[in-house]
Amino acid sequence: MKIAVDAMGGDNAPEQIVKGVAAAREALPDVEFILYGKKDEITKYMDDFRNVQIVHTDEVITMEDEPVRAVRRKKQSSMVLAAQAVKEGNADAIFSAGNTGALLAAGLFVIGRIKGVDRPGMTTTLPSLQGPHDNFTMLDVGANAESKAKNLHDFAILGNFYSANVMHITNPRIALLNNGTEYDKGDRVHKEAYQLLNDDSSLNFVGNVESRELLNGAADVVVTDGFTGNAVLKNTEGTALSMLKLVKNTILNSGVKGKMGGLLLKSAFSQIKDQMDYSKHGGAVLLGVKAPVVKAHGSSNANQVKNALIQVHEIVDSKLVKNLAEYFDMHVKCIQQDEVDKPRKNN
Repeated sequence: MKIAVDAMGGDNAPEQIVKGVAAAREALPDVEFILYGKKDEITKYMDDFRNVQIVHTDEVITMEDEPVRAVRRKKQSSMVLAAQAVKEGNADAIFSAGNTGALLAAGLFVIGRIKGVDRPGMTTTLPSLQGPHDNFTMLDVGANAESKAKNLHDFAILGNFYSANVMHITNPRIALLNNGTEYDKGDRVHKEAYQLLNDDSSLNFVGNVESRELLNGAADVVVTDGFTGNAVLKNTEGTALSMLKLVKNTILNSGVKGKMGGLLLKSAFSQIKDQMDYSKHGGAVLLGVKAPVVKAHGSSNANQVKNALIQVHEIVDSKLVKNLAEYFDMHVKCIQQDEVDKPRKNN
């Protein structure tokens, strides 16, 4: 197995990316990592090149670059060359912590979409604090600022497969993120999406869900547009960090008794922080393209990079994309056949 790594992507690149690769290599001895980036900078942080290949690149796509323009103009950048390697079959997957929009563009324009998928969706895993499972899948969280009802339906199909085959959840509960739980809530797109999801008998659709219930185990797959999903994701992360900071500051400013109580609860706070850390599940996966594309948080450290690379390995090893393409094609054909059969049944 070969994983193409954009070594120059991210706030802490290349140091944390390279160190993450070194850590992942110990856990994944069957993987060859192809690092794309400036060779002299990469070699500063690695002296053992076992199962590691470096492809030197002079260009880098920065966080400030306009995504589509950068992919089209910086064809010798670390990200584009890594994506090109996947397209040409020289690597099985691409990983980056760099510019999200550029990685999406590379996935769409370089690697290409699965047949029948109009818009791929960025998928992430978040913790469930209640309910039957420890986490849930949400998409789209940033690939598409605007989505049609059909796109939301497609996200549900993609998310259903991912939840069942990667998260190993039987008959995942699908929910549509909305501003109320009633069936007629939301704008025209959400009302239409609700109907499409409700009419699809192959999905375990449980209705609308409000954002305040996401972490309470209301669903196993939550479907939304990329603008809303990205805002909810960042709000969830920010709220969790702010609450922990608030508790810490309150303890420090509450006198001797408060500090003693804080020491006694230190392990409990560590458990809470660990439970709320969605990065331990890996990166966000672009579902709907012809090969695995995984994006880590821009500020990822070496351990988070390692977790994401282990996730990439699992995705490739399970032949997720091939099986997903077949599943999606079969699902669409079943829906089309149902539409043909409806007039016959009515007659």
